[in-house]
Amino acid sequence: METPFVFGKVASDKNFTDRKQETERLVRNFSSAVNTILISPRRWGKTSLVVHAADLAKKKNKDIRFCFVDLNNVRTEEQFYRYFAAAVLRSSANRVSELLDNARKFLGRFIPNVTFSPGPDSEFRLSMDWAEVKRTPEDVLNFADRIGAEKKIRIVVCIDEFQNISGFEDPAGFQKKLRAHWQAHRMASYCIYGSKRHMLMDVFTSPSMPFYKFGDILFLEKISADDWISFIKKRFTQTGKTIDSKDAGLIAGLTDCHPYYVQQLAQLSWFRTENICTGEIINSAYNSLVLQLSMLFQNLTDGLSNTQINFLKALIDEVRQLSSQNTIIDYGLGTSGNVMKIKKALISKEIIDEGGSGVRFLDPLYMSWLRDYYFKYT
Repeated sequence: METPFVFGKVASDKNFTDRKQETERLVRNFSSAVNTILISPRRWGKTSLVVHAADLAKKKNKDIRFCFVDLNNVRTEEQFYRYFAAAVLRSSANRVSELLDNARKFLGRFIPNVTFSPGPDSEFRLSMDWAEVKRTPEDVLNFADRIGAEKKIRIVVCIDEFQNISGFEDPAGFQKKLRAHWQAHRMASYCIYGSKRHMLMDVFTSPSMPFYKFGDILFLEKISADDWISFIKKRFTQTGKTIDSKDAGLIAGLTDCHPYYVQQLAQLSWFRTENICTGEIINSAYNSLVLQLSMLFQNLTDGLSNTQINFLKALIDEVRQLSSQNTIIDYGLGTSGNVMKIKKALISKEIIDEGGSGVRFLDPLYMSWLRDYYFKYT
């Protein structure tokens, strides 16, 4: 039987949970050619949300095309142009002959050859004349808008792991080039997201950065416990198993409604359930999951300084006044200035976050591991 819970890959159709308001907002932006920046912590379902909204937008408007660009393995400006051009070509053509025609017409002087791999799901690779691209990069950067205008279609370019451009040789200069061209586009719009929340915040919310006020910024919030309870109960029922509201709520509570972990713990609990899922089954699955991740958590902790670990201990102990003199002395944090440096470093490492509710862990299972195992005897 197929598992009713999905994590670690795009959740679509019946596996997609809630996000009704965010979905409606994205569909409106896609349909109206509004640039969108999607910001949230890692593993909160950004990609699933974008794909889900894209599917709905395509059903409403047959003239919209979606181009997905993953910058995960892109480390240079040269690679960006090649990946970007290939993704736009792929999204704008239904046949190989059409793809080749578009390549020749719009990018002919940049592309010495296009290579196709054999098989039913044929992939292709572009090799580009980098010296020529460097001279006139606008032809590539305007590619989606030009091909949209030519074919009378609207192209939405969805760019994942956008923060990787910060590793380019001249990231600020590259951002200026992107902004200068993309802000003038009429037939192409852009949806930008990634896994480094703090870096994206710097890029899109700082007045000194080129992408400031580039588009509609959507801060992704947690899915509520009530929505998770409804989803978990439904998925159990659809597979002939049962879980009540209290125990479905236990899954959401133990994982702090973290989308990735809710689905993972629900799956582990579902696997262990023959007919009726109980709190005992869920707690056993949860403890197993935390121990399963213990090596990862240990490696993460080994990379921290003693004062950073001490700061996390203060958080575990629910200390509110982290910069007070008593806290600094009790937890060996050095000075009040050092507390700010520690906090900034841990935010940069995506371990903690700071907002209206104060400082919190981004990974609820890492917090549990620290509390129940690492700090247990200290």
